[in-house]
Amino acid sequence: MLPRERVFKTLRHEEPDIIPWGEHSIDYNIYEDILGRKTFVQSKFRHTKALWEGRRDEIVASHKKDIIDLADALGFDIILAPGMPSVKEVHKPMEKIDDETYRDENGNIYRISATTYDLMPYKMNPDAFKPPTIEEMKEAIEKIDREGAERPDDSCWEVVRHIVQEKKSTHFIMTFWHDFIWPSFGQTDEDFYINLHLHPEMYEVIAELNGKRAIAGLRYVAEQGVDAVMTPGDMGTSTGPLASPKVYKEYVFPWHKRYVEEAHRLGLKIIKHCCGMVWDFVDDFVRAGYDAYEGIQASAGMDMKKLKEQVGDRLTLWGGVTNENLIAGTPDDVRRDAHYAIKWGAPGGGFIYGASHSLAVGTKLQNLLAMKEAREKWGVYPISTEKNKH
Repeated sequence: MLPRERVFKTLRHEEPDIIPWGEHSIDYNIYEDILGRKTFVQSKFRHTKALWEGRRDEIVASHKKDIIDLADALGFDIILAPGMPSVKEVHKPMEKIDDETYRDENGNIYRISATTYDLMPYKMNPDAFKPPTIEEMKEAIEKIDREGAERPDDSCWEVVRHIVQEKKSTHFIMTFWHDFIWPSFGQTDEDFYINLHLHPEMYEVIAELNGKRAIAGLRYVAEQGVDAVMTPGDMGTSTGPLASPKVYKEYVFPWHKRYVEEAHRLGLKIIKHCCGMVWDFVDDFVRAGYDAYEGIQASAGMDMKKLKEQVGDRLTLWGGVTNENLIAGTPDDVRRDAHYAIKWGAPGGGFIYGASHSLAVGTKLQNLLAMKEAREKWGVYPISTEKNKH
């Protein structure tokens, strides 16, 4: 069975030959460990610095080759084809303060994370941020109603089109598109969530603008020939919702439902990435019509057995191996995660194998290989939990 066939089969809640495997995010260290060469794919500050140096074409070439080579090496059924910076974008280098610290032209200060090596906001200049107004957002909504969403520059799709051309005949191809969650605004995450509490008068117009902008742009995604869109907006922390479920259900959910309906009308599957503890929203994922829910974080209480019992006949579940064990655990820890997820998630189809979030910086090679071997050992249908005891 071809990889794309087994993905479509499991999305129909039918049993393929083996559980499909894919990851929505794979950091550079995985590529380098498996392929034995440097990469620009999710290479954090290295990627940023290369853009400053005018090396966009090298970045694009690396993505085209390395994403396909890694998928072949690990046996992925699903490939995420990312968008690229436009050739028209100007990437002005920031002022270097020291080896870890940089300042942009607006006076915002950034530092390189010692954990992930991303260039992260460190100290923002409040004078550089202009809050939106209701009037401005209503004007933007009226413009979308008249003209539709702005078409992305064609060069943004370079890697997407290449992967579709090379691999769609055999693999399931997806890409990211805009998501919209909490109807708020702010220069920092802290500002964003404080403003969510302080400005309920903004909820309706922000939700409408975000929803219409994302929905109107889906047709540009469909034109690229991908099979699916993944929406990346998170809704939970490791202990509960990021904000009030009441706000989501009243102001955002109706737009999510319309978003999914438009994606389906265009022939796209739609997958909700959402890590954290999100029991408050799982039934909403079903009601909205999402085809799959990815980012199932067992360490935040999202138990595969309970999920399968609650929504597994209506929503494909994607996950299984915790990031904590991929990074800090042993191969046996990874095998235990895999066995539990496969045992409870796989029977009857509707299950895609993957990490609880991503293959992230710090993932140990031996743990990744144990994850691959566990799928090949226990993920073959028919799933037999007696035969496949860990």
